[in-house]
Parts: sequence; C-alpha cells; structure tokens
Amino acid sequence: MCKRSLIALAILAVTAVFLVHGSAKVVIAIPDEPPSLDPTTNASAAIDQVLNQNVYEGLVKVTPTGEIEAALAESFEVSPDGQTYTFHLRQGVTFHNGAPFTASDVVATFERDMDPVTGHPHPEYYAHIEQIETPDSYTVIFRMAETDAAFLSLLALGDSVILPKRIPEDLAHHPVGTGPFQFSEWVVGDRLHLERYPDYYHEGVPLLEEVTFRFIPDFASALAALLAGDVDVIAKVPAEIALSVEGDQRFQTVAGPQNLVQIMAINNAREPFSDLRVRQAVAHALDRATIIEGTMFGYGIPIGSHLTPASPYYVDLTGLYPYDVEEAQRLLAAAGFPNGFTATLMLPQNYEIHVRTGEIIADQLSRVGIDLEIELIEWGQWLSRVYTDANYDLTIIGHIGKLDPGAMLSAYGPGSKNYYFRRGYENSRLDALLEEGCTTVGEGRRAAIYAEAQEIIARDVVNFFIQDPYQIVVMKQEITGFHLYPIYLINVASVSWSP
Repeated sequence: MCKRSLIALAILAVTAVFLVHGSAKVVIAIPDEPPSLDPTTNASAAIDQVLNQNVYEGLVKVTPTGEIEAALAESFEVSPDGQTYTFHLRQGVTFHNGAPFTASDVVATFERDMDPVTGHPHPEYYAHIEQIETPDSYTVIFRMAETDAAFLSLLALGDSVILPKRIPEDLAHHPVGTGPFQFSEWVVGDRLHLERYPDYYHEGVPLLEEVTFRFIPDFASALAALLAGDVDVIAKVPAEIALSVEGDQRFQTVAGPQNLVQIMAINNAREPFSDLRVRQAVAHALDRATIIEGTMFGYGIPIGSHLTPASPYYVDLTGLYPYDVEEAQRLLAAAGFPNGFTATLMLPQNYEIHVRTGEIIADQLSRVGIDLEIELIEWGQWLSRVYTDANYDLTIIGHIGKLDPGAMLSAYGPGSKNYYFRRGYENSRLDALLEEGCTTVGEGRRAAIYAEAQEIIARDVVNFFIQDPYQIVVMKQEITGFHLYPIYLINVASVSWSP
C-alpha cells in the first residue's frame, strides 16, 4: 500500500478552482487533445475525458463508487429475462441549443448510432436492439433480440450520449448536449473552454462558471505551469511528478485505482508453464509490494484477478499464493525442476512501467532458479509476435478495465480460445460461468458468477496479476469535489472552491 498522502481504494475527490473577476473558474492540464468533439463518430478516449458528463449525458451514468444510476432517465426497469429495458425520462430538460429533450431525441440518437453511414466506432454495442418504442414523449422501451447483460454499462459510455434529434451540422467542432456545461471555445493545439449552462435541470449544479482544459502533453511543462499558477490541476501525472511536489503545502496529491489490470501473461500452451505447479511456483516467488514500490513508488494497489478494486465485482485474491520462496522451490522440484529453468520474458520497450516491472520480476524469479532472458521488442512486434501469434513464454502488459465484468473476463471464455493468454488453458466450469454471466441480469447472481470465475482464474494462475497502477492527480490544496472515478472522464460538475 502507498504510504504517501491519503489514498482511497476506489475513489478520491480532486478539483482545482480559483476566482476570476468574481466568477469561479478551474484550469486543468491534460496530456491529450481530443481529435474531435463528437464521441459518436470517433473512438478517442480524449473526447469522453473532457465532454462526458460535462457537456454530453446519457440515459444512465456511472457514479464515483462504480454503480450505474439514472441520468437523463429519471428511472428505469429491466425485465426479469433481460430483454426489455424501460426508461422513464426526465421532464423539463433542454439541450444547449434550447430544444426540449424528449423520447424522440433518444430514438433519433440510437437510430443514428446503428446506421452504418454514421460511422459509429462501436455499432456492436447496439447489435441486440430489436426495436425501440416510445409509448409517450417521456418513455423509451428497448426490446432486445436476446439478453445482453452488459447493455446498461454500454449506455453509460460516451458512445451512447443523447443528441438532439436535429443533429447540428458541425458536431465534431461544436458539441450540443444536455450537461451542466456548454461548449464555448476550442483553440486547436491549446485549450478547450466550457461555460456553465444556466438552464441545467439540477438546481445548484454546476458550481463553477467556467472550465478550461489546457493541452500540455509534456508533464514537466505541466508541472511548471502548476508551479507558476497558470493551471490548477494536472490530471494523470506520472509518479515521479507526484513525488516532486511532496511536502509543498500549496498542493495536494491524490490517487486511486485507474481500472488498469497489469499482468504477467503466461503461455499455458508451452512447457514448463503448461504445468500448474510451475505457474503456482511463479506466483509464490513474486512479491507484489516490492514490484509496486519499484515501478510506481508505491502508487498502486496489488490485484489477484483480472478485475481491479475500481470494479464493484472485484474479489481480493492476492492472498491465494502469498510470497513464499521456499514453497516456490518445493513446487518447482515437484514439477521436475529442482534447479529451475530458463525462459524468455518479452517486454514492449515503449512502456516504461512494464519494462521496470519485468526487470524486478526477473530478479525475484532468479532467486528460485528461474532464469529469465529479457527481450525488449517494439510495439508492432509485440502485437505481431505475442498478441497475434502467441509466440512467447512470458510477457507483461496492461489491460484497460471495462465497466461490465463479463466484457472484462470475456478473453477467458469459450469463444476466445485463440486469445494470446488463453491458448493452452481449458476449464469447462469457467466456460459455463462466463456464458451464464452474459445472459444473467440479476445483480446477486452476477456477483456470484464473477466471484467464482475470478477465483478459478486465480487458482489456475492463468496469468500472474500484478497491480492496478494508480491514476495520480496533482492540484492546488483548496480543491474539492472532482472525482477520480470513472477514470475515463474528468467530471467537473461537482467541483467547488473550498472556503
């Protein structure tokens, strides 16, 4: 666990605000500029980061604690068979162009999303929609061709935000939504400026009058801007930047899980890793705490499955194979390798965190007789040799978390037998669980399904799960109300200037 500052396991509130001519304003430095301002025609995560829940809204949203709750829908129901979703819409909501929000906007949005001509980046999200009905102006019913347990989580993404039925011609440069902020200005290469929407339906929200996102890809330059007072928040900083302001009373550093699963993938199809005892030995030989300290200076949380603490479905299985060098050596001897063996660890050289992790792991495994030859390869080679061809022994990589646990664990399912870390691994019980999870909508049963699935994956050491490296934010000390989670957006609706 990190010993620096107060760190929540799931979320922490962070913001930066200052008064300009009597109006509340925040300036946030971000490394990536969005290529467009229309998330329904461009898959860039940078669009969602600045616009989702700020300018655009969906029928539902993900809360800072990971639950899905109503947004533009005031409430919703899901039928027991998971094939009918009914949304009761908020009344009195308007778009930033003054048009009223009704069921016809929802229908027009999803018809556009499902139209191949639109170029939606993920039309598969809506593949199970058979019919959309509007019994009145404030009720929308989705009837599904088959049960899709992930549908609600997909509606919470930026891909599913609701647009006015009369789509503005230049949505990519002038977004129009229903959110607490409205678009003001985009200076390409420099900044994106938002202003408070005075007719927002939640009274008292937002608390700020203005928000400016400045695009500063170089973290050293962003730090200089913070120190000079030109920005108030630096989002998603490396651990080294956080360390550089420790002890400075003008600033605070907060961090929390970013829903990134860092793993050492194991080729179960290759000897000696096809032997469970060897994989168990590897698990016992690795000390996650040392790895996290060496790679993230303590800014990370150990994980024991392919979900992270950012997910409400996460089960802590880090104690399943505790660090135990003697037990690792015993297992290796039982598997026929009393003197260890040699293997290759392929690392994508452009990801410094994975390279550092690999070096520490190689040192730890050497203590039980496993000699790793580190091979640094370009990203294109990693995609070809490891991801596509599964031509590797061990590798280290990060998998971005998804909202739905079924989507996150799908690579372990029966339909993914050629996936790079799935080859050579078989477990019929796991297959059955993951298939059941795709068609189960009851939260109690879903939680039980994915708890058991995580335990099977962890016990079989399909991969070694290392950490969720923290998302780290550095900001002025007076900040309050800006949430770290969901990690794919910077929600400033609740930001305020502390008294």
